[in-house]
Amino acid sequence: MASFNLVVLIGHLVADPELKTTQNGTPVTSFRIGVNRRFSQGEQQTDFIDIVCWRKTAEFVTKYFSKGKPILVRGYLQTRTWTDNNNNKRFSTEVVAEEVSFVGRKDDYTGGGMAAGSSLPNYSTPVPEGSFEELSADDELPF
Repeated sequence: MASFNLVVLIGHLVADPELKTTQNGTPVTSFRIGVNRRFSQGEQQTDFIDIVCWRKTAEFVTKYFSKGKPILVRGYLQTRTWTDNNNNKRFSTEVVAEEVSFVGRKDDYTGGGMAAGSSLPNYSTPVPEGSFEELSADDELPF
Protein backbone atom coordinates (compact mmCIF):
# COMPACT_ATOMS: atom_id res chain seq x y z
CA MET A 1 0.00 0.00 0.00
CA ALA A 2 1.35 3.41 -0.93
CA SER A 3 1.52 6.32 1.50
CA PHE A 4 1.38 10.05 0.93
CA ASN A 5 2.55 12.81 3.28
CA LEU A 6 2.13 16.32 1.86
CA VAL A 7 1.20 19.51 3.69
CA VAL A 8 0.47 22.85 2.01
CA LEU A 9 -0.35 25.83 4.24
CA ILE A 10 -0.81 29.56 3.85
CA GLY A 11 -0.68 31.55 7.06
CA HIS A 12 1.01 34.40 8.91
CA LEU A 13 4.15 34.20 11.03
CA VAL A 14 3.41 34.52 14.75
CA ALA A 15 6.95 35.74 15.58
CA ASP A 16 10.19 36.60 13.81
CA PRO A 17 12.03 33.43 12.74
CA GLU A 18 15.48 33.04 14.31
CA LEU A 19 18.33 31.28 12.52
CA LYS A 20 20.21 28.73 14.62
CA THR A 21 22.85 26.15 13.77
CA THR A 22 23.21 22.56 14.90
CA GLN A 23 26.41 21.29 16.52
CA ASN A 24 27.72 20.32 13.07
CA GLY A 25 26.95 23.77 11.63
CA THR A 26 23.69 23.03 9.76
CA PRO A 27 21.37 26.09 9.63
CA VAL A 28 17.88 25.51 11.06
CA THR A 29 14.93 27.68 12.03
CA SER A 30 11.67 26.83 13.72
CA PHE A 31 8.67 29.12 13.67
CA ARG A 32 4.91 29.05 14.08
CA ILE A 33 2.27 30.23 11.65
CA GLY A 34 -1.37 31.03 12.27
CA VAL A 35 -3.78 29.49 9.76
CA ASN A 36 -7.47 30.42 9.77
CA ARG A 37 -10.26 27.87 9.37
CA ARG A 38 -13.62 29.25 8.32
CA PHE A 39 -16.95 27.68 9.21
CA SER A 40 -20.29 27.80 7.37
CA GLN A 41 -21.78 30.44 9.69
CA GLY A 42 -18.91 32.86 9.02
CA GLU A 43 -17.02 32.08 12.22
CA GLN A 44 -13.35 31.30 12.07
CA GLN A 45 -10.76 29.64 14.26
CA THR A 46 -7.00 30.01 14.05
CA ASP A 47 -4.73 26.99 14.27
CA PHE A 48 -1.10 27.57 15.23
CA ILE A 49 1.21 25.19 13.41
CA ASP A 50 4.91 24.60 14.09
CA ILE A 51 7.22 24.66 11.07
CA VAL A 52 10.90 23.69 10.84
CA CYS A 53 13.24 24.57 7.95
CA TRP A 54 16.77 23.35 7.29
CA ARG A 55 19.81 24.64 5.41
CA LYS A 56 19.16 27.18 2.60
CA THR A 57 15.42 27.18 3.27
CA ALA A 58 16.10 28.22 6.88
CA GLU A 59 18.43 31.01 5.73
CA PHE A 60 15.85 32.19 3.18
CA VAL A 61 13.03 32.35 5.74
CA THR A 62 15.06 34.29 8.31
CA LYS A 63 16.27 36.74 5.66
CA TYR A 64 12.94 37.59 4.02
CA PHE A 65 10.15 36.90 6.53
CA SER A 66 9.16 38.52 9.80
CA LYS A 67 6.29 38.50 12.30
CA GLY A 68 2.88 39.01 10.69
CA LYS A 69 4.04 38.35 7.12
CA PRO A 70 2.04 35.89 5.01
CA ILE A 71 3.88 32.74 3.93
CA LEU A 72 3.17 29.65 1.86
CA VAL A 73 4.73 26.45 3.19
CA ARG A 74 4.91 23.11 1.38
CA GLY A 75 6.41 20.14 3.13
CA TYR A 76 5.59 17.03 5.11
CA LEU A 77 4.28 16.19 8.55
CA GLN A 78 6.77 14.81 11.07
CA THR A 79 6.16 13.49 14.58
CA ARG A 80 8.79 13.11 17.27
CA THR A 81 8.79 11.40 20.68
CA TRP A 82 11.29 11.90 23.50
CA THR A 83 11.62 11.73 27.26
CA ASP A 84 12.17 15.07 29.03
CA ASN A 85 14.38 15.77 32.07
CA ASN A 86 11.49 14.86 34.42
CA ASN A 87 11.15 11.45 32.73
CA ASN A 88 7.88 12.43 31.03
CA LYS A 89 7.19 11.15 27.54
CA ARG A 90 6.75 14.12 25.17
CA PHE A 91 5.33 14.31 21.64
CA SER A 92 5.71 16.90 18.92
CA THR A 93 4.09 17.24 15.52
CA GLU A 94 5.51 19.75 13.04
CA VAL A 95 5.72 20.48 9.34
CA VAL A 96 9.17 20.13 7.79
CA ALA A 97 9.18 22.79 5.06
CA GLU A 98 10.66 21.74 1.73
CA GLU A 99 9.50 24.90 -0.05
CA VAL A 100 8.46 28.34 1.15
CA SER A 101 7.13 31.19 -0.92
CA PHE A 102 5.79 34.72 -0.68
CA VAL A 103 2.04 35.30 -0.66
CA GLY A 104 0.21 38.57 -1.17
CA ARG A 105 1.50 41.92 -2.29
CA LYS A 106 5.13 42.76 -2.93
CA ASP A 107 4.80 45.78 -0.62
CA ASP A 108 4.22 43.37 2.29
CA TYR A 109 7.84 42.24 2.08
CA THR A 110 9.79 45.48 1.77
CA GLY A 111 11.65 46.19 4.93
CA GLY A 112 12.57 42.94 6.70
CA GLY A 113 15.81 42.30 4.86
CA MET A 114 14.61 43.31 1.38
CA ALA A 115 15.28 46.46 -0.59
CA ALA A 116 12.28 48.17 -2.16
CA GLY A 117 11.93 47.22 -5.80
CA SER A 118 13.82 43.93 -5.50
CA SER A 119 12.25 40.80 -6.91
CA LEU A 120 10.55 38.26 -4.67
CA PRO A 121 12.23 34.86 -4.88
CA ASN A 122 10.87 31.60 -3.54
CA TYR A 123 13.04 28.80 -2.31
CA SER A 124 12.77 25.07 -2.35
CA THR A 125 15.14 22.50 -0.98
CA PRO A 126 15.95 19.77 -3.50
CA VAL A 127 14.73 16.39 -2.35
CA PRO A 128 17.71 14.07 -1.91
CA GLU A 129 17.91 11.13 -4.27
CA GLY A 130 17.78 7.88 -2.39
CA SER A 131 17.57 4.23 -3.03
CA PHE A 132 14.33 2.84 -1.68
CA GLU A 133 13.60 -0.82 -1.33
CA GLU A 134 10.68 -1.98 -3.44
CA LEU A 135 8.09 -3.95 -1.48
CA SER A 136 5.85 -6.41 -3.17
CA ALA A 137 2.11 -6.10 -2.60
CA ASP A 138 2.22 -9.28 -0.50
CA ASP A 139 4.85 -8.03 1.99
CA GLU A 140 3.84 -7.22 5.55
CA LEU A 141 3.90 -3.58 6.64
CA PRO A 142 6.88 -2.82 8.91
CA PHE A 143 4.68 -1.53 11.76
